[in-house]
Amino acid sequence: MSFPHARSLAVSVSVMLEGWTDNAAPGVGPMGNVLKAGTLDLQGRSWAAYGVNAGAFRLLDVLANAKVSAVFYISGILAERHPDLVRVIAAAGHPVAAHGWAQEIIPATQTEAEERDDLHRCIAALESANGKRPEGWLSPRCTPSARTTDLLAHHGFLWHADYFDHDLPRPVQTPSGPITAVPFTMEVNDMPLYVRYGNEPEAYTRTLARILDGWSDLKPVRHACLDVTVHAHVFGRPFGAIEFARSLALLAAHEATVWTTNHDVLGKMFA
Repeated sequence: MSFPHARSLAVSVSVMLEGWTDNAAPGVGPMGNVLKAGTLDLQGRSWAAYGVNAGAFRLLDVLANAKVSAVFYISGILAERHPDLVRVIAAAGHPVAAHGWAQEIIPATQTEAEERDDLHRCIAALESANGKRPEGWLSPRCTPSARTTDLLAHHGFLWHADYFDHDLPRPVQTPSGPITAVPFTMEVNDMPLYVRYGNEPEAYTRTLARILDGWSDLKPVRHACLDVTVHAHVFGRPFGAIEFARSLALLAAHEATVWTTNHDVLGKMFA
């Protein structure tokens, strides 16, 4: 197994474009106060809606300026309600992958019938908007059920990114056939770094720089994958987009060791 041009680190760029159903809101957000149980967090919903209204477009600009192709993981409910945005993303050359129906619906908590139904409507919404069926999948909260991988293989998915247990993509056998497990890393991700842990935006770029600058110190050199991930409603805002652009520039500056790619390329390359 090798990466192009003898590079040892494959860095995948991903954008999360997430949506919630009408009676739900993000579980984390910029307001620290806890609401009374049963209260719909309208501030959280408004904060999340920034992704489709402005954030995705700003991140598309950043990617275009850096000449980088990213996988856009899109909730089915957003594809159904904003098909024009999905078409803009695809027209810009970015692969569109499935990110569940809605972010509060976690496959691990569903019955088999519920999971099948939501998978079907997610595929249908993305195919209707994009003109092609999605080939990759990431579960909401990256938390699949024990049957998710088999269901994806059965429905023709080529790769599945709910894997945190290895440095490299690998084939996984299911009763429905093979699928590629693409590893997903969380070290350079705006949601834990900025939202959950409360770091300043610069921590995103600083963390990536630390990894890239120290990569050659790890001996012997082993091939591995790393992710650079942003959410359209979080780092799609100016403060985050600035750091995202700086991080993409860092990848370009380390081209001797870094292969800048995305999950779709890795998932198909190692199928």
